Amino acid sequence: MERTNEMTRPMIKHHRLFFLIMLSLLLLSVASAQEWKSVLDLRGKWKFQIGDEKKWMEKSFNDSKWEEVFVPSPWEDEGFPGYDGYAWYRKHFTLSSGWEKKELYLHLGCIDDVGEVYLNGIMVGISGSFPPDYNSAYNAKIILPLPRNAINNSGDNVIAVRVYDSQLQGGIVQGKIGLYEAIDYPSSELSFVGKWQFKTGDDERWKNPDFDDRKWDNIFVPAVWETQGYADYDGMAWYRLHFKVPAELTGKTLVLLLGKIDDLDETYLNGELIGHTGRIRSNPSRSSHDREYQELRTYTIPSNVLKAGADNVIAVRVFDGMGFGGIYQGPLGIITREQYKKWKKSRPWKERIDEDSRNIFDLIFN
Repeated sequence: MERTNEMTRPMIKHHRLFFLIMLSLLLLSVASAQEWKSVLDLRGKWKFQIGDEKKWMEKSFNDSKWEEVFVPSPWEDEGFPGYDGYAWYRKHFTLSSGWEKKELYLHLGCIDDVGEVYLNGIMVGISGSFPPDYNSAYNAKIILPLPRNAINNSGDNVIAVRVYDSQLQGGIVQGKIGLYEAIDYPSSELSFVGKWQFKTGDDERWKNPDFDDRKWDNIFVPAVWETQGYADYDGMAWYRLHFKVPAELTGKTLVLLLGKIDDLDETYLNGELIGHTGRIRSNPSRSSHDREYQELRTYTIPSNVLKAGADNVIAVRVFDGMGFGGIYQGPLGIITREQYKKWKKSRPWKERIDEDSRNIFDLIFN
């Protein structure tokens, strides 16, 4: 009998491991199934042209003479066998009314190898990096938040995608293609998706609202900084954004949504610290971090900090210890406290699933 127990113990351990993995995958699939609501299916015929010209990003460019290819599909299967190099896709669409204050996302599946995406001439995302600093992102799932000010809610919109393929298959090759609503995210009164000012390094003066940041780089938020010209950068960096508060929000208790940040942050509004996740030490390289990159940043805005009818400045000090860095995921914007409370009440099951999934993976792999 003792010998039988020794033989069956590995089998019991194996079945337990299999059960935990399957349970974790089930929890993750349930969570992910709740995240997106289809708004507009963009699969089908897109305009296509090999080569590379900057004017092809422009909304006003006439693409009527371009060929058509099916998306998603490797361009080799659409009449361009053996082609490696640059090419562009363009897709026209219109939106029905009622989406003006919704958080919309563009799903573009996977682009082989590098992609740069524009909406109505405004860059909204990048995947991989183009030559001469070539870096393929052929298997990265592309989901891009769309700035509200980039969307034409009463007429024609144009998505333009610049693609570089190094070898083998190329183009928008597979995955979901379309516009989706992020139903897990609240609809913000003021969206902060889009261009922010950005600078690597660290200087306490950068939190001050009157600091001149006009010579700083522009960076798209949310997206990791590695895909925007800062490949392999780890360490300190700052984001800054100028905005004005709409009159209808004056006098209300507001909450700042800063999405998810890799790894640690200190967030200032008009020079005042309003929140932080993790602790950045005086010597940042000694800062410890674990799961902070998974935490959703939500900070209550003190009523005496905002300036009604004047320029306000958000300054976010970020430390990235390794891997990807920066403000990489939404939601981003300002909502009222009442909106925030309603949203939080709708999320307990989702947060529980997320936590259970992380715990199960820790149990399996740690």
